[in-house]
Amino acid sequence: MKKTKEISGAELEVMQILWKNNRPMKVQDVCDELENNKWEYRTVATLLIRMREKGAVECVKKQKVNYYTPVLDKESYTKSQTKTFIQKLYNGSVKDLAVSLFKSEEMSKEDIEEIRKMFDL
Repeated sequence: MKKTKEISGAELEVMQILWKNNRPMKVQDVCDELENNKWEYRTVATLLIRMREKGAVECVKKQKVNYYTPVLDKESYTKSQTKTFIQKLYNGSVKDLAVSLFKSEEMSKEDIEEIRKMFDL
């Protein structure tokens, strides 16, 4: 996969809809999936055009209608963003991230128990 430019938060919301549906989608299809019809049709169309220019989606025109599909792989993107996040906020230390999560009181006892089981602790 070629290096994709950073996508914005708004573009990520659109990308998540494309990933979730896993099929070519028209602009209106994406609009219909947005919570509370968050953006106008033109806004979503502009976001998709930008994402195509960045190499995150591809566009195929069928009978004068554009259909968009993700090129950016969700798992690869998530891993890359997680790595960047840890590098920026925790100086690359996954351990410091984990300690921060445990101390934040955002994790329930059930969450902690589930993590213990996952790592066989």
